[in-house]
Amino acid sequence: MNESNTVNGVDYGPLAGLIGQWHGNKGVDIAPEPAGSEENSYWETLFFEAIGSVGNAEKQCLAVLRYHQIVHRHSDNEVFHNETGYWHWDGATGTVSQSLSIPRGVCVLAGGDAKNTEEGLQIDVFAAAGDPDWSIIQSPFMRDNAKTTKFSHRMTLAGNRLAYRETTMLDIYGKVFEHTDHNILQRSTG
Repeated sequence: MNESNTVNGVDYGPLAGLIGQWHGNKGVDIAPEPAGSEENSYWETLFFEAIGSVGNAEKQCLAVLRYHQIVHRHSDNEVFHNETGYWHWDGATGTVSQSLSIPRGVCVLAGGDAKNTEEGLQIDVFAAAGDPDWSIIQSPFMRDNAKTTKFSHRMTLAGNRLAYRETTMLDIYGKVFEHTDHNILQRSTG
């Protein structure tokens, strides 16, 4: 067990560095509109909380972080995205996963890995509608009107700097649209 990744006796592996509160004000959201796309700049707060380990079927042990992301438009300071979920680390397999719920009637279970790169620790997860392992569930309305077909999320952690890019492929307004969000956040120190 790597002591630097351990919190209260639980090895969080590559997720340990995420624990805490983060703020970023350089976000860019490119979202679909009937006539094309809309770009919004935003600021956000992102919380990661260590909640311990979870045993599954007496064979798997996951270290789990709970997270909450609150995103505000710069133009009007209104919240336009509010997301909750969990990040999981399976030390036995080296798998990282993210489970999330968006209050539009969409849930995602994405899986992947973490690796060290020149930019820092890189965490990548992916899901696709109908994938037997990492999939997307959505309400009948969303499936029929704004179907999420793929999801990918890359985070790069370097000390107190966290950058991410999240891409959601949507079948909406009679076209396939790549909805993207990206931001650079700093860890709160006080």
